[in-house]
Amino acid sequence: MKIGIIGATGREGRLITEEAVRRGHEVTAIVRNAEKAASLGVPVIEKDIFSLTSEDLKGFDAVVSAFGVPAGSPLAFQYETVGFTLTKLFEQLPDTRLLFVGGAASLYTDEKMKTRVIESGAIPEAYKAVPYHAWRSYMALQTSSVNWTYFSPALTFDPNGERTGSYTLGANYVIKNKAGESYISYQDYAIAMVDEIEQGRFIRKRFTAVSEHPGKESDAPEKSAAAPETPEDEGAAPEAPKPGFFARLFGRK
Repeated sequence: MKIGIIGATGREGRLITEEAVRRGHEVTAIVRNAEKAASLGVPVIEKDIFSLTSEDLKGFDAVVSAFGVPAGSPLAFQYETVGFTLTKLFEQLPDTRLLFVGGAASLYTDEKMKTRVIESGAIPEAYKAVPYHAWRSYMALQTSSVNWTYFSPALTFDPNGERTGSYTLGANYVIKNKAGESYISYQDYAIAMVDEIEQGRFIRKRFTAVSEHPGKESDAPEKSAAAPETPEDEGAAPEAPKPGFFARLFGRK
């Protein structure tokens, strides 16, 4: 298959690119700086995402958007503008799939599907902008004619986690692994993304996935919380998150 990766030099984009190349696909990196993509050993389209045209992308079977901004960034709004830009662009490309490296905050907290993570109170105000705009981007896809797939990671999205080679799939709400964690490593996420490109199980749908966390007890009881805990005293100043915590939660480092 011919696959384009927008943001192929980012941490997720690079792993997805490497996984697709490993399986023998024809992969093209779509990046702003071609020099940064040289080590990938694949053809490059050097263009800003907002400058892409349908002519640039019409030869691909699938294009993955691995665009992202750091949690808490003042550029959080770009999640939404990128989403709308790609949605409009791919409405001109009905034969090409558009897959998003999405966020977890738009998932429902449990199978009752009454409250989304972003609405649950689990996210401090200082970190809401990125997941909010990612959610808006996801909403725009649902009303479009684009051949889309949106892949939300688990609540804990671990850039340093191991490649286990296996995962469990879900759809619209938070799921957990055998240890009771909503967890997936970047490497297992990349495997699941390329599997979806090949198998097409979630056409015009969103999905999520969890993997096991090596070193954790697999027989630990499931926790009742579907999202990270917040301080019990809402009037008190919240505890400072551990480095990278919310970045992992929302799928960005």
